[in-house]
Amino acid sequence: MTAAMFAALCFTVALLVTTAYFIMGSIPLLILKHDTPLDARFVRGFFNIYYVAAFVTAAATALSYAIAGRPGLAAGAAALALVAIALRRKIIPKMDSLGAQIESNSMDAIPGFRRTHIIAIMINIAQLVAIVWSLTTLSR
Repeated sequence: MTAAMFAALCFTVALLVTTAYFIMGSIPLLILKHDTPLDARFVRGFFNIYYVAAFVTAAATALSYAIAGRPGLAAGAAALALVAIALRRKIIPKMDSLGAQIESNSMDAIPGFRRTHIIAIMINIAQLVAIVWSLTTLSR
């Protein structure tokens, strides 16, 4: 195994661990009522950290696969890095907005925040499935 392929393997594991860890961490956060600004800030901060970590690990994975001469896997990892950027730009401001509405006691904001939280989790699960699928299908 070349050094580039070894690096790709290490970064792939880091990407899998990052994604799985944040899925396992975000699902229990659904027990929060999301009815206080503190709940909203905590969940928002959790997802913000995830999106940064997902971008870094996906970008490193893409670069390492590109160097290892695996363009398909590199493109897939690069797509995940772009998805992390897009989600961070979409989900975090939505959570900020809904969190501000929760702070001003808007009762409509709580179900909206919970729905955004669930959608973010579902997207993360889809990403994990895509990573595992690509590794089992494209690595041959």
